[in-house]
Amino acid sequence: MFGRRALIAALVLLAGGIVAKAGSERPAVHTLAPAGLAKVSDYIRNEVATGKIPGAILLLQQHGKPVYYQNFGVRDVATELSMSADTIFRLYSMSKPVTSVMAMMLVEEGKLSLDDPVSKYIPAFAGMKVGIEKKAEDGKVALVLEPLERPITIKDLLRHTSGLPYGYYGGGMVRELYANANLFNSDLTNAEFAAKIATLPLVEQPGTVWDYGYSTDVLGRVVEIIAGKTLLQFEKERLLDPLGMTETAFFVADPAKFPRIVEPMPEDRNINPTTQVRDIRRPATWESGGGGMVGTIGDYARFAQMLLNGGTYDGRRYLKPETIALMASDHIGPETKIARDQNYYPGGSSGFGLGFAVRTSVPPGTTWPLGEYRWDGVGGTFFFIDPEDDLFGIFMVQTPTQRGRIQLALKTLIYQAMGR
Repeated sequence: MFGRRALIAALVLLAGGIVAKAGSERPAVHTLAPAGLAKVSDYIRNEVATGKIPGAILLLQQHGKPVYYQNFGVRDVATELSMSADTIFRLYSMSKPVTSVMAMMLVEEGKLSLDDPVSKYIPAFAGMKVGIEKKAEDGKVALVLEPLERPITIKDLLRHTSGLPYGYYGGGMVRELYANANLFNSDLTNAEFAAKIATLPLVEQPGTVWDYGYSTDVLGRVVEIIAGKTLLQFEKERLLDPLGMTETAFFVADPAKFPRIVEPMPEDRNINPTTQVRDIRRPATWESGGGGMVGTIGDYARFAQMLLNGGTYDGRRYLKPETIALMASDHIGPETKIARDQNYYPGGSSGFGLGFAVRTSVPPGTTWPLGEYRWDGVGGTFFFIDPEDDLFGIFMVQTPTQRGRIQLALKTLIYQAMGR
C-alpha cells in the first residue's frame, strides 16, 4: 500500500525533479476531492489485486503541480520489482503527439505546410492508387486500383485521413495487403518503411474517411527529410533534451536500465492477432513516429505540461499558443464531410485534431469539459489534457487487453472526483 509519507515524497520528487512548474496559476474551475481520489486509488488497487494488471502509475497535475501521484503493484510479476517513477513503458501511439509536435515546429518555421502534398517530400507517393473491391459478372471479387482524386497532404497525415490503414482490423482486400506486409514486425529505416508503404494501395481516397493507421509513421519520415537527420536526432535536439525527457527513445539502450522496463501479464502480450508486445531491450532500426517510443511518466509529464502551458515550459517556447490551439481543434467535423471508420477510437463525443482526439460534445450524464484533448497507446498508456481546469492526467500501464475498459472507468472516476 502506498502510505501518506511515500505519497508526499513522490509528490515532492515530481514537483522538484520530474515535473517543473507551470507558467501561470489561474484558479481551477473544478478541483479534485479527496474522497473521489480515494475511489480512483481503490479502483486501480483492485485491478492489481485481481490479477488483471501487474501494476500502474497515475499522475494528475493541476496548475503545474502534482495533485495526485501513486505507484501501484509491480513492474513485472516475474521480478516482483515495485512500480516506481523511473519505470520505463512502451508508449506505442502516445508517440503520435510527439511526432505531430515536431511536424508543427516545421510548419511554424515555414519549412512545411499543412497543404503540402506528401509527394513533395516522398515522390513515390505521387503514384499511389486507391484499392476498390469490385464484383465481376461471375461473382468473383477483384481489387481494382483507381487513381487519387487529390494528393495525400500533410494535414491528412496529422488527422488520419490519408487512406493509410493499419490492416490488422476491419477486413477487406486492401487491409489484408497491409497485414501481409507485416510492417509492425519489420525493422526498417523510416526511408525504407515509406518506400515500402508507397507500393501498397490506399484503402480510401485521401480526405474522405478518418481511418487509423500508419499516417504518423509517414509523417515521421517527412520530418526526417526536412530536418536532414533521423527522427530521434531531431526530437532530441528540439524537444526531448531541452524538455529534460532523457528517458524517451525508441528502445532501451543501457542494459543497466533493463530491470526498470515494465512487462504485461504473461498471458496479455498480444497487441494484435499477429504481433506481440515489443521487446524494447533489443536495438530497433525503425524509429516509428506512430508507435515506437518508450519513456517514463515523468518525461511524458513534461511534454503534457508544455502543451497545457500553450507551448512553453520552464521559460522556453516550443510552439506558439495558436499552434497548440490549432492542433487541439476538431479537423474532421461535419462541415468536412469526413466519414469515420468502423472502430472510430475517439468515440462519439469527440472529433480529431492534428495529433489528438478532441472533445466536441459532453457525454450524457456528465459535465466533462469541451476542448479536452488526449490520446492513448495500444500497450495501455493514456493521457488527457483539460485546459478548462488547467489539468492533465497520465496513466501508465502495460495491458493490451484491458486498456479500453480501464481507461473509460478511470476517466469517469477522475472526473467524478472533480464533480463532473
